[in-house]
Amino acid sequence: MKKLYALIVGCLVITGLAGCASQQTGSKSSVVEYLYPKDDAPVIQPSIPVLKLPIRLGIAFVPEQTSLGGGTNFWTGRSLGADGLTETKKMEILEKIAGHFKTQQFIGEIQTIPSVYLTPRGSFANLDQIKTMYGVDVIALVSYDQVQFTDEGMLSLSYWTIVGAYLISGQKNDTNTLIDTVVYDIDSRKMLFRAPGTSVVKGRSTPVNLTEELRDDSIKGFELSTNDMIKNLDLQLAAFREKAKQRPEEIKVVRSAGFSGGGGATGWLLIVMLGSMLALSRFYKSVFRK
Repeated sequence: MKKLYALIVGCLVITGLAGCASQQTGSKSSVVEYLYPKDDAPVIQPSIPVLKLPIRLGIAFVPEQTSLGGGTNFWTGRSLGADGLTETKKMEILEKIAGHFKTQQFIGEIQTIPSVYLTPRGSFANLDQIKTMYGVDVIALVSYDQVQFTDEGMLSLSYWTIVGAYLISGQKNDTNTLIDTVVYDIDSRKMLFRAPGTSVVKGRSTPVNLTEELRDDSIKGFELSTNDMIKNLDLQLAAFREKAKQRPEEIKVVRSAGFSGGGGATGWLLIVMLGSMLALSRFYKSVFRK
């Protein structure tokens, strides 16, 4: 019996040693891959954007790319890591972003667009279709990149038993997440601004509950990076307004018929008026100098 027990333990140790390695899994989507998919495609020349107030805004996730890495949990036989964002989770994130944009008085109607309407590598031709379908002029494209690292160390081997490896935390799990929102004017093909958000979630788990722990860390990573991205939206929007104020010749703002505007619209109109006054001032100075 002692020899049999030693043989069984030895087999478990050898099998465990074979599984001792750093695993890397992940999923991602890319705005660049979606908008500029081919090297031989015609060069897209952005023009000066004309923003009509109130802005009709669409928000959507760009299509995913192939998942990174993979692997299975030795103890459960299930795949490691998360499988990216579900459509339900995507819509939750889009609604959260939309809720933030609704606080801006120059934003009018907001449409959260399901992923099914964005085709992989669809580029601006796909955005033109979305503009027609949803009646939006500006679109916020959301992408993400999440990578999970799992270090299966010797610490877990010390307490593996025939019953199971439940005794201590044997894995060190790091989940790194980036969520990026890029705002484009569809007609001009011009990027207006972008707001990134990042997070790092550090966790530990037993080999048996590794799969569940990684999925929980994945969800937490998306939530934290989304919150960080939304904070950056305020900063990037303020920087965009300042750019419009300093260089009105690069961004034109017009008011739609019947738009009263409130404080937000007044701010935009003041930007346009200040830009016009600055241009006239420079013109008169140049005339009188002559």
